[in-house]
Amino acid sequence: MGRYLVTGGSGFIGNAVVRRLIRDGHEVVCIDNNLRGGSHRLSGLGERLIYAQSDVRDTATLRQHARGCDTVVHLASINGTENFYREPELVLDVGVRGILSVIDACRATGIRKLLLASSSEVYQTPPLVPTPETVPLVIPDPLNPRYSYAAQKLISEVVLLNYALTGFDHAVIVRPHNVYGSDMGWGHVIPAFVVRLAALMQSSPPDTTLPFEIQGDGSQTRAFCHVDDFVDGLLLALDKGSHRGIYHIGTEEEVTIASLAERIAGCLGQTVNLVARPLPQGSPSRRCPAIGKMRALGYNPKIPLDVGLPPVVRWYFEHKDQMPLSGALV
Repeated sequence: MGRYLVTGGSGFIGNAVVRRLIRDGHEVVCIDNNLRGGSHRLSGLGERLIYAQSDVRDTATLRQHARGCDTVVHLASINGTENFYREPELVLDVGVRGILSVIDACRATGIRKLLLASSSEVYQTPPLVPTPETVPLVIPDPLNPRYSYAAQKLISEVVLLNYALTGFDHAVIVRPHNVYGSDMGWGHVIPAFVVRLAALMQSSPPDTTLPFEIQGDGSQTRAFCHVDDFVDGLLLALDKGSHRGIYHIGTEEEVTIASLAERIAGCLGQTVNLVARPLPQGSPSRRCPAIGKMRALGYNPKIPLDVGLPPVVRWYFEHKDQMPLSGALV
């Protein structure tokens, strides 16, 4: 059994990774400052979990907690599209200083196995869909704060791939694609749609077709990956991926945003009349990963959107009053 250091371990994806590692018999040291995470997610995990509320940018503390670990899973990041616009400086600072701090801790403590969670945002509007790992990484407009997240992920990939030339036996990059699940934060399309639908339901007569605004005309597409499938892929890439390998983890089930809105409304027993609104500059029209490299490792996503979505919609509908106040990280 191994001893893992997981940065961002009380976040949405981090919590799922930590729980899976502990379920599989490993020991886990979890680092998170809870800017978007929450220690409540880690309740009931027992003595094989060591939790430290600390910032990944605190290199000295990270080194201390890395001692005795053999593997690092680096997830710490400020995610959520709304946060990219609101807090671009923080997004960049956590991302860039974070990867350098993690590399420093690995080298100082002799850890030779490291996985970085990057993002599909590094290539923005891809030239091919489904998109392979080999497409160019692009920042179309450095003046647009949306790209703060993409930029720090791109930098993190370049840092890891070059630093891993020496001192690491196994360094892997995974790019998550629209991972979803209950309690994933509020700055994403699924919770945003649920909260707005709940407000419309409260202010409208029963059995009414609800006018529902969406960004763009709804023809934009995404491929949503359930968090359980994503964790399967992450651990598989960590176990069987090649040194300095890059892997897209997601599904090839591409759906339009219009279809997503209608499915979410259906989960709540509602019908909607979609109303097009301007699409924010920089929002890609299509995104769907090619997952052939992961399939070659044995990856096979098992939870289609129609199965995974309803419990998530119910969770957000039941917890809608917990949405952070305007201006907070979401």
